[in-house]
Amino acid sequence: MRIGIDHLVIAVADPDAAASDLEARLGLVPGSGGRHDALGTFNRLIWLGDTYLELIGVFEPILAASSWIGAPTLRALDAGGGFATWAIATDDIDADVAALRARGSDLAEPIDGERLRPDGRIARWRLSSGSRLDPERPPFLIEHDPSGAEWTIDERAERRAATTARLAVLELAVDDVNRMSQAFLRTVGLRFRPSLAGGGTRDADVGAQLLRLRPRRTPDVPRVTVHIVAFDQDQAEIDLLGIRWRMGRSPAGG
Repeated sequence: MRIGIDHLVIAVADPDAAASDLEARLGLVPGSGGRHDALGTFNRLIWLGDTYLELIGVFEPILAASSWIGAPTLRALDAGGGFATWAIATDDIDADVAALRARGSDLAEPIDGERLRPDGRIARWRLSSGSRLDPERPPFLIEHDPSGAEWTIDERAERRAATTARLAVLELAVDDVNRMSQAFLRTVGLRFRPSLAGGGTRDADVGAQLLRLRPRRTPDVPRVTVHIVAFDQDQAEIDLLGIRWRMGRSPAGG
């Protein structure tokens, strides 16, 4: 079952520096990270409960160019950095992928992945993506291994206890809301409805979170807006890392 937005992949030249910027500007405290040795990429994470921001960089461009996550990361970096793709969490990736493929999805069969942390522990997962990942295409599905680093029962409980912010809405500006709604339905099974935000926007539930598609206006930069409920902050809006961040005690326009 698809259970929520798992993480946002944000391409940056220096994940540590980007994490420091987000902490200084938005008060989001960085967590762990590590290397995808087989993919040519490395990262730093910022946890928002069980959802997280993945600040991802490239340490080996040739290797990254041929890897499933390195390729969209390089494309985003070539465009100046910022939002590269995102993931939906599932607790049964085999069943979800089989059901979606039976309805015409181009999701591939699940593959294994892992990341080596600086402390020597390994985070493991399985994922399935479509033929291409980028900011204007549907996300990939991921199921984390609860026996690996970061996803044990104790670690998840510690995160919940320490959480002071959560991701509420991922908002994407697109050229054709109807076409993109159909693409998300076909690929990952998300069903959209007219949004209370108005203006031709449409919302889909992703667990307790929302994916919002809105018509792209000109000029419309940045194209991605992330709404974060921060329990100890008043409303604020900041453009950083090619993304518009809306912070506050409730999601703006939600």
